[in-house]
Amino acid sequence: MTTFLDDVTVEDLDADPYRIYARMRAELPVAHVPAVDSWFVTRHADVAFVAEHPDLFPAAAPGSPVERSFGAPTIITVDGPVHHDLRRAFDGNMRPKRVEGYVEDLVRPIAARHAAALAGAAASGEPVDLLATYFEPISVLSLAAVLGLDLDAQTLRRWFHGMSLGAINYEQDPARQAEADAVLAEVDAVVVPLLEHLAAHPDDSTLSHMLHAGRPAGDPRPVDLVLPSVKVAILGGMQEPGHGAASTLAALLAAPAQLAAVLAERTLVAAAVEEGTRWVTPIGTQFRTAARDVEVGGATVPAGAGVSAVLASANRDAAVFPEPDVFDLFRHVPGRAAEGPVGAAAAAAGQAAYGFGKHFCSGHSFARHQMRIALEELLAAFPSVRPADDGPVEFRGWEFRAPVALPVLLG
Repeated sequence: MTTFLDDVTVEDLDADPYRIYARMRAELPVAHVPAVDSWFVTRHADVAFVAEHPDLFPAAAPGSPVERSFGAPTIITVDGPVHHDLRRAFDGNMRPKRVEGYVEDLVRPIAARHAAALAGAAASGEPVDLLATYFEPISVLSLAAVLGLDLDAQTLRRWFHGMSLGAINYEQDPARQAEADAVLAEVDAVVVPLLEHLAAHPDDSTLSHMLHAGRPAGDPRPVDLVLPSVKVAILGGMQEPGHGAASTLAALLAAPAQLAAVLAERTLVAAAVEEGTRWVTPIGTQFRTAARDVEVGGATVPAGAGVSAVLASANRDAAVFPEPDVFDLFRHVPGRAAEGPVGAAAAAAGQAAYGFGKHFCSGHSFARHQMRIALEELLAAFPSVRPADDGPVEFRGWEFRAPVALPVLLG
């Protein structure tokens, strides 16, 4: 049996990875994709297996786009004691109970301010792109606040768009890498002096926690140790919530009955967010390296090969989520799944958007709350929100997937 997908291009993946993943789950669940030089693992059970067995599939990714761009070690490309220490450094302000204590006061004013700024567009009847003017700015400013970065939304959005070019540069495009490297140099110029200041003068910011949490007083982690993980946090933490919220609203706008249900019962917003990030998973993979020849999903992955545990594909696996291509927020509402088209609550079986294993996303609680609050504020201010045209929303990307734009009418 062949284990290579020579006919898949990066453009194919960017345009519609879900079509490719569905074909793979049915016919070739584990296969090498030469276009990105990685073995794709696509079925939910196999994705979880890869992510949960660092002895067979360690996170180390020498030469990967992430390490090539951000440096090493990063919190997502290391295991063992170093990962444990970096995770402890980052988790301080991100534990669910801790997040619940500050997230409303931090995020809701940002969301309310951006919703209020849309009033003019609503009154004029002009279309507005909610991705660029609402969801992304809320995402970047919220994470910047919790990290301790005092920067404007325009700079932060430019940062994460530029950084993402390096993080997904599997084809090693020199022009794309040069653009990413220029942005990353700017990040260094801002973040390194701030980290050096916080090393001597700690505060309650997440950046400060990354230096001092779990360390003896006066003995912070070296700036060079935490800097690559700070870049990962900036990219993932700023990208995922804004794009996940935009994808969720796009799905609701295409499902008027479900949008009406959310407008009538705002407690359903959290379920809509959970389904939105399942339906279009903002960060598509967890990357691993095969420690030796390993058999998984009927294929043998050779030692040293790069492996993409495809979270986006796991979230569309019909073995876990019946009718997986259907957006149905009720599958995440205990006792109410039968109201939706799916007819069975599958959420408990393993929503994969935040990964599996010890590299499960540290910021999952903050991201979920941030998406919920952004949608709550928007729907409270503009309950008549509707698509600006009749065409479907265009999505792009496979490692990072989101609407290209989200044009709506608000009034």
